[in-house]
Amino acid sequence: MPNYNYKVRLHGIRAFAFDVDGVMTDGSIIAAPDGELIRIFNAKDGFAFRMCRMKGYPVAIITGGTSEGIVSRFSSLGVDKADIYQKSRDKVPDFLDFCNRHGLKPEEVAYAGDDIPDIPVLKIAGLSVAPADAVPEVKDICDYVSLYLGGRGLARDLVEQVLKVHGDWNLDTEVYSKLF
Repeated sequence: MPNYNYKVRLHGIRAFAFDVDGVMTDGSIIAAPDGELIRIFNAKDGFAFRMCRMKGYPVAIITGGTSEGIVSRFSSLGVDKADIYQKSRDKVPDFLDFCNRHGLKPEEVAYAGDDIPDIPVLKIAGLSVAPADAVPEVKDICDYVSLYLGGRGLARDLVEQVLKVHGDWNLDTEVYSKLF
């Protein structure tokens, strides 16, 4: 049952973890002739990742998919390559590895997922988040169901809320210019 007072949990969040297909994208995948799978990402979601990097919030990508495009996209936004977990069929060990590597407790990490393989992580994360178009089984267990669709602002919504609660949603253009 969703926690309708999820905003209380925002205060304890120190890091983020995201699925890719259906969360960071709308779930559409284009298969190129060379076998590369092409995804479309939202620039506003990307800016939120850069704000995380500038403010020191670790971010993990935990996806069942695999693609150099995934690594390229999230590395360019400041996500450490060691925090990009691909071919993740059982996402809990990868989520816990991310927590351990950054000295975090699972309850200090917000996780956003949209489909059944995300449920085990959503159940142990400090804040479980679903896009508006997640499958019903995911929406039923999440603390927060965003008004935004996957790939259409969900990550920005979540990150902005957490950073605002912590007083970190402000842009230092000098730091931004140096990092990106």
